[in-house]
Amino acid sequence: MIFKQIDSGGDRNFAYLIGDAATKEAILIDPSPDTEAVSEAIESSGLELKYLINTHYHYDHSSGNECFKVSKKGNPVKLINCSKEIEIKDEYTLKLGEIEIRLIPTPGHTPDSICIKAENKLITGDTLFVGKIGGTYNKKEAESEFESLKKLMLLSPDTEIWPGHNYGTRPSSTIKDEINDNPFIKRLSNFSDFLWLKENWAAYKKEHGLV
Repeated sequence: MIFKQIDSGGDRNFAYLIGDAATKEAILIDPSPDTEAVSEAIESSGLELKYLINTHYHYDHSSGNECFKVSKKGNPVKLINCSKEIEIKDEYTLKLGEIEIRLIPTPGHTPDSICIKAENKLITGDTLFVGKIGGTYNKKEAESEFESLKKLMLLSPDTEIWPGHNYGTRPSSTIKDEINDNPFIKRLSNFSDFLWLKENWAAYKKEHGLV
């Protein structure tokens, strides 16, 4: 499997390119905000886009869609989860050559948020960062995020975490590391504790010297 994490500008955004080495078919994930950097990554890889997926509809993850709706050979690229109106309600899989791609609904940060698993790599968008999690605006959204994160923590401990922003101390992590180090994940046994941390995150960060 070919895998590229792309620094795509904006607020430390990451885009991702996943390709099958044999067929040269590829999936592009969250191609924003710097579409030039994403284009260069595709060109240098020699891959042909087959799918374009957004982890959620927010502008900094979807505004580059128009630039990649047609592959370099002129073939249409299938858009998945690319707006508020197109949401993935149930988990399903795509095939990219011999690679199985799992699309996992993880509502919370937004109702349409998904994570994307390819082999041992999990692209988490704004659901899970290194040492942090995505923001929510009310208790209902926080409850959804709480349940989504509990589901992700059932994955193999060595599953790699590849987030939508470079907000943590490093650009990737693992399920095991997040269970051990992420203060939100440590509170997944009790929603009240989880919600308290979300509501007091600024003070908690300052007290514990976090950035």
